[in-house]
Amino acid sequence: MFVVLCAVLTLAACTDNAPKHPLRLFNGNITSPSQWQGQWVLINYWADWCGPCRDEVPELNHLNDSTDGFRVLGVNYDYLEGVELQESIDALGITFPTLLDDPQSILGYAEATVLPMTVLIAPDGALHRVLLGPQTAQTLQAAKAGPAQATPQM
Repeated sequence: MFVVLCAVLTLAACTDNAPKHPLRLFNGNITSPSQWQGQWVLINYWADWCGPCRDEVPELNHLNDSTDGFRVLGVNYDYLEGVELQESIDALGITFPTLLDDPQSILGYAEATVLPMTVLIAPDGALHRVLLGPQTAQTLQAAKAGPAQATPQM
């Protein structure tokens, strides 16, 4: 009986440490919205056949690597995995992490139907804005500074 009790308590402790709403990253790691608290997060939907996506990747790489206050995560619109996804990442020169799991249903915004689409999540975890079309560091900083607006903006 003691062994069973210890096993149950161990499993309960593991469950408490597991991230809520885990999302797989292409690099094999796991992330979740609960780990993003306190940060501005950009979730960018892209595809290698999308010209405007190609144009904005250098800006997103820079923002992810800078101290401008954004964490950038990508989602491949075609839901590629494995070698195909790696080839697309390489073709676009993406250096920010890519999610294998689409967080749209967890975070409560509409499915991407236009590319590129960038979702801005506030440090409190709330959806701040959904932006359609190519973005620059300037437009993303302006969106961050502006009031929350969950409807897509062109």
